[in-house]
Amino acid sequence: MKKLLFIYNPRSGKGMIKDYLSGIVDKFVKAGYRVELYPTQNKMDAKEKVVRWAEDFDMVVCSGGDGTLNEVVSGMMELDEKVRIGYIPSGSTNDFATSISLPKNMNESADIVLNGTPLNVDIGGFNKKKFVYIAAFGAFTDVSYMTPQEMKNTLGHPAYIIEAVKKLTSLRKYRIKAEIEDKTIEGDYMYGMVTNSVSVGGFKGMTGKNIVLDDGLFEMTLIRPPKNPIEIQLILGRLIGMDVKCDNVETYKTSRVEIETEENIPWVLDGEYGGAPKKVIIRNYHHALEIMTGLDKVKALNCN
Repeated sequence: MKKLLFIYNPRSGKGMIKDYLSGIVDKFVKAGYRVELYPTQNKMDAKEKVVRWAEDFDMVVCSGGDGTLNEVVSGMMELDEKVRIGYIPSGSTNDFATSISLPKNMNESADIVLNGTPLNVDIGGFNKKKFVYIAAFGAFTDVSYMTPQEMKNTLGHPAYIIEAVKKLTSLRKYRIKAEIEDKTIEGDYMYGMVTNSVSVGGFKGMTGKNIVLDDGLFEMTLIRPPKNPIEIQLILGRLIGMDVKCDNVETYKTSRVEIETEENIPWVLDGEYGGAPKKVIIRNYHHALEIMTGLDKVKALNCN
């Protein structure tokens, strides 16, 4: 009998998993799996369980927000024998779930875990850590992990917007030097992100157009501080996907980047605090893990 490890965060997304858990497990059993359940107890719990147990299973399924998925992926990347991953999103934003066409309905996502399209996605390395879809520094990046869980559960995505508005009076710039393959970039920036996603913070268009999750390349965006209200409008327009010229926003595609800063700058990895190093090496692990997606088979085939 096939074995499935189901790791879920019981507190994510207003604890909605409790209303679906029995039905989801029933789906897995009917599909021929012997299911072992594990509700996470604390931070990094999911990663530890994957490292210890995953190689004994045919599939690892996780349910929670982007942070829970990050832990499962980080654990899987430490294993010699990688196991297929299924994801049932239940967080407030779930950017990566949008990228791989997973529905918000948990039962429908469970069906995709069983009958969807597998895709060998790229995974990011951030020094010794891993990220699924974003590594970012600067303006607003602390909103995701500084927003109280109770506020997320009560308001959902608007909770992030409220917290971001509070930051408008404290924007600052950082001096950075970035080595992108054969190019050196140096200057003052208020925000930077390296992504593998069609949306960030629930907003599509921020990472660019024609995003491919398994092409071996990340999209990198750097934003210089605006000098006037017009530049602010141009920046916002560019970030929401409008076709406007904005010299403040620089974009690149790269498989590797080294970033050095004059001070310790906090980074966010998949919505969680990732540390504040002065030197960062970000690299693309091409086709690192197989994840079940809601992408149609033609689109997934084009990716592969």
